[in-house]
Amino acid sequence: MPPKRRTPSEGISDLTIARLSIYLRYLQVLEAEEVQTVSSQDLADRFHLNSAQIRKDLACFGEFGIRGVGYNVRELKDHLIEILALDHERRVVVVGAGNLGTALSHFSGFNTGGFRIVAVLDSDPQKIGRRTPGGLTIEPAVKLGEIVRQRKVHIGVITVPSTAAQEVFDEMVSAGVQAVLNFAPTQLKEYPNVKVRNVDLKVNLEFLSFFLRHPH
Repeated sequence: MPPKRRTPSEGISDLTIARLSIYLRYLQVLEAEEVQTVSSQDLADRFHLNSAQIRKDLACFGEFGIRGVGYNVRELKDHLIEILALDHERRVVVVGAGNLGTALSHFSGFNTGGFRIVAVLDSDPQKIGRRTPGGLTIEPAVKLGEIVRQRKVHIGVITVPSTAAQEVFDEMVSAGVQAVLNFAPTQLKEYPNVKVRNVDLKVNLEFLSFFLRHPH
């Protein structure tokens, strides 16, 4: 019998969605090992997770698994792929072909599991025309809007200096991008209905530095 499904609501937290990605990753590991069923407790014990949290997170989206038996690994993996909308290709554009941008363009996680980088852009004439390690040719940043529309880009990745980040973000939104991953160390002025995730590496290092000074 298929699981009872619920339509995701706006009340689901970003943390819950992030944990779904973690569960999916571990289910893929179990499937590769040909494990057929797993309980929330087994999943928690093996991967150092919280079994109650797993059950609570999954309950936001429906009823999965059988009491006393557990979850079918393949079926739950497929459901999470559908919930995370990874059953459709998500095309990605990276703006900023510096060290970080070119490294990300070559990162396998950005080119597998439903994602595909379709363009890497930069405003530096000396970089335009060069090939990235992933095999893409760096294109002019002024073509951002055209590329977004013609290549049907879903997600924008910003890896430019902080002084240029807001302008790039504005151009992405104007071109129709509704999801942005921002690596620039600055807070962007956001737009309604556009989802932004900020990844500030310096902030994370400072967070760790705090705990080195103030250990628990």
